[in-house]
Amino acid sequence: MLSIGQPQIKLLEKLCNAMSVSGAEGEVRRIVLEEVKPYADEVKVDALGSVLVRKKGASTSLNTKPLRVLLDAHMDEIGFMIVHDDGDGFFQFETVGGIDPRHLAGKQVIVGKDHAIGVIGAKPIHLTTAAEREHTIEVDAMRIDLGPEGKASVGDRATFATKFKRVGPSIMSKAIDDRIGVAILIELLKHAPKNIELCLSFSVQEEIGLRGAKVAAHYFEPDLAIAVDATPARDLPDYEGKENFTYNTRLGFGPAIYMANSSTLDDPRLVRFLAETAEKNKIQYQFRQPGGGGTNAGAIQQSRAGVPVVSVSVPHRYTHSPISVSRVEDWKGTLNLLHISLQNMTHDLVKSR
Repeated sequence: MLSIGQPQIKLLEKLCNAMSVSGAEGEVRRIVLEEVKPYADEVKVDALGSVLVRKKGASTSLNTKPLRVLLDAHMDEIGFMIVHDDGDGFFQFETVGGIDPRHLAGKQVIVGKDHAIGVIGAKPIHLTTAAEREHTIEVDAMRIDLGPEGKASVGDRATFATKFKRVGPSIMSKAIDDRIGVAILIELLKHAPKNIELCLSFSVQEEIGLRGAKVAAHYFEPDLAIAVDATPARDLPDYEGKENFTYNTRLGFGPAIYMANSSTLDDPRLVRFLAETAEKNKIQYQFRQPGGGGTNAGAIQQSRAGVPVVSVSVPHRYTHSPISVSRVEDWKGTLNLLHISLQNMTHDLVKSR
């Protein structure tokens, strides 16, 4: 079994603290390139900016090429784009990706390549009317305040200034979605099995439409693919005392295997294979409840003539907010489920239904 120790924690911390809002993923891309180059047979940055990595496998016979398996994790995070300079250090912004405006007022942010510190400002409650307090503050009524000497340019990205923390069994950070998937793919490359051709897509622009993964799938032409992501846990206590039937996933219950979401019906053969692998190897797992949301599997599935896909995610609370919470054991379980599954994949897995 693979372990999660200080090197893995430090790498995830470095990834999470980087700013890589959709369309400007350079900071994470540089970290990924540094990590993967010593272990890969091929490394390419495609036209959109995704990092595409190949680790060759050994042929099983003279006439049989190894199974080509694509794993994808997206490098981008939700955030903001500067759209106008109002003067005196105030900047209008738009959200990038799915962000709830209720999370924004008063939050500290970092802006631009220099990570200039700012705050999202709005009218204080003392000066609002009763009618205004009945509604969520709209994004166009807020500004990023960098102070009178603050500098930013139209098009600069910004994101929450939250720093990574390890707290007991938990990790707390912005951008766990999907830096934890990026960290898992890097670790899998370092322990790549010989029985498959391992293809890795560290993709861009997932948060605004699954764009990078679609291009990556066309490049690799995989036999099957797994999207490795973070998924929302809705496992807070129910204060009315009712049983929670809509938890989606729960922290501490292991990797979440998808069956269906808004973008994908996951391949039943792959769902079954992952679940059986977990049970045989005593890895705790859970099924993500069907429903909304989606992963890059939705784009990969429809590339070229079609690709069998499944998603596996690490649960986390408070998705797309200034800080999320995950469990280290769920991260470790996801890493090991994928590692053992890759070691046992053959062409028979996708030959028939």
